[in-house]
Amino acid sequence: MPPLPSHNRRARLADIAAGILRKTLWMLLVLWGITLISFWVIHLAPGSPTDMETTLNPLAGEAARQRLEVLYGLDRPIYVQYWDWLLRLLHFDFGNSMSADSRPVLTKIMERLPLTVGMNVTAMLLTLLIAIPVGIASACRQNSLFDRSVTVLVFLGFAMPSFWLALLLMMFFGIELQWLPISGLTSMNYEQLSLWGKLCDLAKHLALPILVYTVGGLASMSRYMRACMLEVLRQDYILTARAKGLSEGTIIRRHALRNALLPVITLLGLSVPGLIGGSVIIESIFALPGLGQLFYAAVMARDYTMIMGNLVLGAVLTLFGNLLADVCYGLADPRIRNAKDDA
Repeated sequence: MPPLPSHNRRARLADIAAGILRKTLWMLLVLWGITLISFWVIHLAPGSPTDMETTLNPLAGEAARQRLEVLYGLDRPIYVQYWDWLLRLLHFDFGNSMSADSRPVLTKIMERLPLTVGMNVTAMLLTLLIAIPVGIASACRQNSLFDRSVTVLVFLGFAMPSFWLALLLMMFFGIELQWLPISGLTSMNYEQLSLWGKLCDLAKHLALPILVYTVGGLASMSRYMRACMLEVLRQDYILTARAKGLSEGTIIRRHALRNALLPVITLLGLSVPGLIGGSVIIESIFALPGLGQLFYAAVMARDYTMIMGNLVLGAVLTLFGNLLADVCYGLADPRIRNAKDDA
């Protein structure tokens, strides 16, 4: 293909830059709408951050409650509180937590973020590495013994609650066999271990939570991949490729797989926000200091600033997931990439 003239290249780069700018502005507008609605909704919930510090303290009266409301800025109208919070957010300042420690929200989030994101990303990669080949094999061997066996296992995965699976794994691997620890992030002698010993200790403590995450996503992802592959294999161009004498492996790799991956990419983009919300139960069962526990504690204590910090993080992950899905669309299907370039 001959290279494009310089003026055509400049025009195409200008179109790409304009598209990126439009998408960025739209994402900022959506993020602003999410923060506006979330800020209003959490203030409608019964209770207040001052309840935990005054109701349970017999020495704290109404005067103490009023002083705390002034300290937290809760005595002002809600639109004034939101405006002040939004101005701080523009400077990447999420404010201080309304809990007893009064630490910066961003600091507390960054302390918990690596653990939660690391576990979920690892589980997501393991899920893809297992679910995609299993889904393809089930679709290519429809109604075979392998397909029926995988179907039974998948339905068991759908029906099994994550907390129940976690308890079973804890009883079997942690109590009966005593191979893996059942709670916490590190052992008591963690600081005395070598670097390799610390890595092994972390891996042992995170093995069961990551296994629960992987099993939970494996059931739906493999079934979704099977359905998408079956739909693609029924298309006319697949029949044409078979009529030309192409091998089944070539048809799957070069023609069917990319088209079957597009719906899976959408599912992955939508699952990115679940990195936080889906971690509450597992982190509570295994006593892991992650974002899920932090968010749950903030909701129970009506810690408005901490709740908003977690909601903003979830909104950013949602928008990032959609953007990542768009990029993966172009990588998986060149027609989409070319259509975007020509638009």
